[in-house]
Amino acid sequence: MDENILSRLQRIRERYDELTNDMGRPEVAADFEQLNKLARERSETEKVVELFREYEGLSQSAAEAREMLAGSDPEMKTLAEAELADAEGRMDELAAQLRRELLPKDPRDSRNVIVEIRAGAGGEEAALFAFELYRAYARYAERKRWQTEILSASESEKGGFKEVVFEVRGEGAYSRLKYESGVHRVQRVPETEAQGRIHTSTATVAVLPEAEEVDIAIEEKDLRVDIFHSSGAGGQNVNKVATAVRLTHIPTGLVVVCQDERSQMKNRVKAMTVLRSRLLDMEQTRQDAELSAERKTQVGTGDRSEKIRTYNFPQDRITDHRVGLTVHNIPDRMDGNLDDMIDAVATAVEAGRLENLE
Repeated sequence: MDENILSRLQRIRERYDELTNDMGRPEVAADFEQLNKLARERSETEKVVELFREYEGLSQSAAEAREMLAGSDPEMKTLAEAELADAEGRMDELAAQLRRELLPKDPRDSRNVIVEIRAGAGGEEAALFAFELYRAYARYAERKRWQTEILSASESEKGGFKEVVFEVRGEGAYSRLKYESGVHRVQRVPETEAQGRIHTSTATVAVLPEAEEVDIAIEEKDLRVDIFHSSGAGGQNVNKVATAVRLTHIPTGLVVVCQDERSQMKNRVKAMTVLRSRLLDMEQTRQDAELSAERKTQVGTGDRSEKIRTYNFPQDRITDHRVGLTVHNIPDRMDGNLDDMIDAVATAVEAGRLENLE
């Protein structure tokens, strides 16, 4: 294992032992708040310390096995070779696990998410594909036992989505769906194509960690609120009472429209949820841009103008351009079976971060 990583692990273990000793002192044990604070800090490193202690024990066993190999007894040498192989194999596993544990945790990973899908190039076909992407993520959420709720939607003439914004609620939602941000390209023969020619269309996906009021403070003076009548596909009125809400954040120019609810208050609450998440995403993007080392580890997870996948229906093939992965059975994928594609990108991102850890 790299000396820098070993040094970090030793410091973590020393701090863990120090916390354990402090928690045993009578004056600390009598102070509930202080005891809880120390216990929380200690629990955050407990797994790392346990793994490192096992690693050090195996390192000692390996050293002893090497000494036995230097001896002249043939039976002892055979035994030592087997022991050394076992120890080194397990040490390699532990080293990889410890390096992952040392990676900074993304505090947003456990959050709910706001997913925004917009039809891109391709007109009605792009809108239909946007709807299919929405359905794929909704089915994926069902498989994970997460809940989904549409916050805002603009339908096309043929039942697709010009734009759909929806919330996904569930533990770890952002940790998985964050890799879906980018341009998704579809190649297929549209139902309206009489000549059977393959068309190429696109849809963009943005995945935002849901922001809380403590993350983003929005002052009333910075908001312009417009109330109007909601309408459906083709412009027909779907509500005779003005309940649709348009929020404009004056400092940034961001605009959010919610009109799906029949209650003006509910639409405003949903619009504020989306607005906070967009503002948080803007700030996080700004911070990430300042961290050049972090940007080197990204595998197409932040640039929404990047084409991340191509869905080729005639050849029943999906290609993820970030990691060079090709999978088949598009109907199954569009039914929410996305884990292997997400895993491939997550693994590549982690590998890049581990390189920077060295």
